[in-house]
Amino acid sequence: MTAKRSAGLLLYRHTDGGLEVLLGHMGGPFFAKKDAGAWGVPKGEYEPEEETAWDAARREFQEELGLPPPDGEAVELGEVRQTNGKVVTAWAIEADLDPATIDPGTFRMEWPPKSGNVQEFPELDRVEWFGLDRARAVIVKAQAAFLDRLAEHSG
Repeated sequence: MTAKRSAGLLLYRHTDGGLEVLLGHMGGPFFAKKDAGAWGVPKGEYEPEEETAWDAARREFQEELGLPPPDGEAVELGEVRQTNGKVVTAWAIEADLDPATIDPGTFRMEWPPKSGNVQEFPELDRVEWFGLDRARAVIVKAQAAFLDRLAEHSG
């Protein structure tokens, strides 16, 4: 069985306090009270035979945040394999975005489990700008490599 694949865009900006990245907090009941490991690059799954990773990253940004992906030079951040086996490909783009402007996509799931009730939840319940140290403390562990690669590029 081949691993599931996701692609996403990591926005970054330079501030007086240093480099910051925009991360999304995963929506839904499993992550509602979690911080560490519940943040990540806005991304989503794609089928490599149906679209390129770059096209998927841009499409997923729109779906996850409800905003068009920014234009600008895309910095390839490569791939990581998460503990669940999913392979994530990411690019970084320098852009500023007001987190209050997002209009996240939603997903539906049975909640509580085995209740027969289907509820709708946001894909991302919030997005925030983080300095790299704070981002490393909350991002999905495997995705921290993207932060290191961005720091190398921006250094």
